[in-house]
Amino acid sequence: MDTLLKNFLVIPYSQLEEMNLKAKEKAEKLDPKELAKEYMSYLRKEKRIKALTICFSDIEGRFHMLDYDKKFLLDSFDNLTFDGSSIRGFSVQKESDLRLDIDWSSFRWLPTDVFGTGKVIVFANILDRDKSLYLSDFRGLLKSYTRELRKEQGVTAYASTETEGFLIEGVSAEQNYSEGKGFTFVSSGGYYHSLPLDILRQFIDRSAEAQRAMGFRNEKDHPEVAPSQFELNFAYSEVVRACDNIQLYKLVCRQIARSMGLTASFLPKPAVGINGSGMHLNLSFGKKGKNIFYEKKGMEGLSKDAWDVIYKVLNHAKEICLVLNPSVNAYRRLDPHFEAPNQIKVSPIDRGSMIRIPVANEKSARIEIRSVAPDANPYLVLYTVLKTAFLGGKPKKPERDINQYLPGNIYEAMDYFARSRFVETILGKENKEKYLSYKKSAADRSPKDLGTLVKTSEVIFHHEVTNQMIWNRF
Repeated sequence: MDTLLKNFLVIPYSQLEEMNLKAKEKAEKLDPKELAKEYMSYLRKEKRIKALTICFSDIEGRFHMLDYDKKFLLDSFDNLTFDGSSIRGFSVQKESDLRLDIDWSSFRWLPTDVFGTGKVIVFANILDRDKSLYLSDFRGLLKSYTRELRKEQGVTAYASTETEGFLIEGVSAEQNYSEGKGFTFVSSGGYYHSLPLDILRQFIDRSAEAQRAMGFRNEKDHPEVAPSQFELNFAYSEVVRACDNIQLYKLVCRQIARSMGLTASFLPKPAVGINGSGMHLNLSFGKKGKNIFYEKKGMEGLSKDAWDVIYKVLNHAKEICLVLNPSVNAYRRLDPHFEAPNQIKVSPIDRGSMIRIPVANEKSARIEIRSVAPDANPYLVLYTVLKTAFLGGKPKKPERDINQYLPGNIYEAMDYFARSRFVETILGKENKEKYLSYKKSAADRSPKDLGTLVKTSEVIFHHEVTNQMIWNRF
């Protein structure tokens, strides 16, 4: 009876996938103004849609969502404001109002069993009061920079990630964490030891189904090495869309897990003694329809352009490590005993290398930056990596093995970050100071020495764990 009364939009999964993939193709072809006009026309005609969910991310990568009533949005889409002082890392109280600029190219229809009926979702960039790009919105900064690269150099950056996570017993397991008890994993098996219908496989199946319906074009979904660990791989795409996919991927996994009475965690190392979770970043550049990272006779099949990027990233590895590994817990993962990518070098085979060169062909030639943690802000990571690729300096004597290691704890990473002029050049002084202050606040709430026990403080004060009351009571 309730369903008949409301009659909100519900679309079958198979149809959802077709619609979202067509929307992606349309976004690549149409002018932004044409897209806006077309989708607003659609929203006016489709009576079964009640709200538009608008998404954005703060400087640390927390995912925020605001639901706008459809009728209100259609009347006020060019003047959508929100209280930026309520978002950590955005404006201060005395200058709180910020604007939302809808990116219609990110429009997607949603699986209703995960998000509810009658809603569609779209990402937005943040604007200041005067409608200029807000300096701490790295999605907007990334989109602006990639537009500049296409216009001035004809280069398009493409990315995909292998984002790992853990499935944990209980709802809100991170908020309720105690180092005396630790986490309880739902499965003792990993990789091929997980049976088809066990709880981990059911979670992976449901998450993958929802992601395919949202146009992710999933390629491989499976348990990972550690007990109760998972990884769902989706298709390569332009870098801004790749970052949107990462944020939605984590959201979908958390939603599915919660519906099953569980928690999907993207802490890099929720337990000592097992493999941690990474977010391996696969990157390549295209120009005039060709992959410019490929060269048949080049070293390891890569071009000079690709090797330039590799050497620049390695040269600035310690300075940008805090961006790639943004939490106290992230430095537990950089442990050489568990395939940790903590060596500042490049290799086609050594998985302890910060950068790996996968086996590839002309279409798939790429570099894989393995030292990125799954709790990193993807927009900030890609912005930093791209700026490093184009503005960074190479070592005076490029070597494939520099024989150095990434910082072993967040304090060491903060020190390199703080002293780096290069970081200030690419991120700006205000963003550098703001980001550093938040990392220091989190670090100061945890013991400086990591030790062999995951501490309660490094979990409940983690930037992705929604514990605002605890932060305020510290």
